[in-house]
Amino acid sequence: MTQQGVRWSADQVLALAPDAASRKAGSKLGAAGPWSGTGSSDEGTVWGLCKGSGSKPYQTVVDIADVAGPAYKCSCPSRKFPCKHALGLLLLWAGEDGAVPAGQAPDWAEQWMEGRRKRTAEKRAATASPSASADPEGARRRAERRAERVTAGATELEQRLTDLLRGGLAGAEQSGYGLWEETAARMVDAQAPGLAARVRELGAIPSSGPGWPVRLLEECALLHLLDQAWLRREELPDGLAATVRSRIGLSGTADGPPQRDQWLVLAQYDTSDIRLTTRRIWLHGAASERTVLLLSYGAAGRAPELALPVGLALDAEVSAYPGAGQLRASLGEQFAPPAPATTRPRGMTTSQAAARYGTALRDDPWLDSIPVTLDRVVPTPDGDSWQLVDADEDFALPLTPSARSRPGLWRLVALSGGAPVKVFGECGHRGFTPLTAWPEGPGEAVQLC
Repeated sequence: MTQQGVRWSADQVLALAPDAASRKAGSKLGAAGPWSGTGSSDEGTVWGLCKGSGSKPYQTVVDIADVAGPAYKCSCPSRKFPCKHALGLLLLWAGEDGAVPAGQAPDWAEQWMEGRRKRTAEKRAATASPSASADPEGARRRAERRAERVTAGATELEQRLTDLLRGGLAGAEQSGYGLWEETAARMVDAQAPGLAARVRELGAIPSSGPGWPVRLLEECALLHLLDQAWLRREELPDGLAATVRSRIGLSGTADGPPQRDQWLVLAQYDTSDIRLTTRRIWLHGAASERTVLLLSYGAAGRAPELALPVGLALDAEVSAYPGAGQLRASLGEQFAPPAPATTRPRGMTTSQAAARYGTALRDDPWLDSIPVTLDRVVPTPDGDSWQLVDADEDFALPLTPSARSRPGLWRLVALSGGAPVKVFGECGHRGFTPLTAWPEGPGEAVQLC
């Protein structure tokens, strides 16, 4: 399929915007007025000149076929990626046929693309040919030293949890957040970032409202279980031991065999803290019916580079990370530009989704949620909250508190209008978080996050 035969929707383009201001500014540039010299190629390159405040127009070029999502280059001074000019150019390209005609790329656009192709080839060559100076024995010794530090940190954390329970949970409210931040810093020193993250979450529970002692005890129990699993990791099955290493924060590599499929982009959303922005992208294989998670990171305040708009499909390979029940994967070689998806994932009932989450906990007891697609559910108010009621059985899933506060809830209600819809999201012990929905009849995916 050539890129000329593929048109994205405006929603898919605007999903790439780094913030609301860029989305608004890019929308204003999605008309032909400020543009000249626009064009596109079968290889997935779109270019154009946009009139700005200066005497020279801004040179804007986008590589739509990049394996990690669209890549951008613009001569404007903006530090946002994509800038408003790149968004406007893509909106123009996604609109009426002929607004961005097929043609030969100008020299300035071709030079940028040649540079990208060269860097991509060099990166692949470096990945395929590990350095001859690699020192396996040195790597083994470093891994052993880190394991010793993690063990020391886990042992110290066990003592702190014991002290908390011996003194009573009421003391956690009086101690404030400082105690947990200090403990988390100790876990960072022990090179166990997974433990540090869970400890920081404990600090916020005493101020989370009624019922916090129960929630604190539950999280302490899960943290104790993770500590003990690490300290006894030699006794665990290989898959569970790999899951424990991942939960502790020891990074692995995506060494699973590459699996090629038509991967439908189900959802994409970001979470941020003062240190890091994490982007989660859910993919679903049309042939394998396998759902995988791509993770991408950016420094605090900056969007991660990987961007795959919801509703597109990629003919690509993915490789799994180790661990029993782990869904994380790495995106590998892409064989064609992303194209609008023509299929939807197979759905299940609400009771089947709840049962699947229970089964998944056997492989990963620390699993907050799993990805599922629900068939024929109706968003329904339930007192002060909302739930997804199965249209074909007497069972419902409550929405998570975070989902009830998102604008996406009202998009879902509007899409449904009281009729059943198909919904993809994350199902866990806190409830269901809807991320994407489809109408029961023909229609495009609607992003809810």
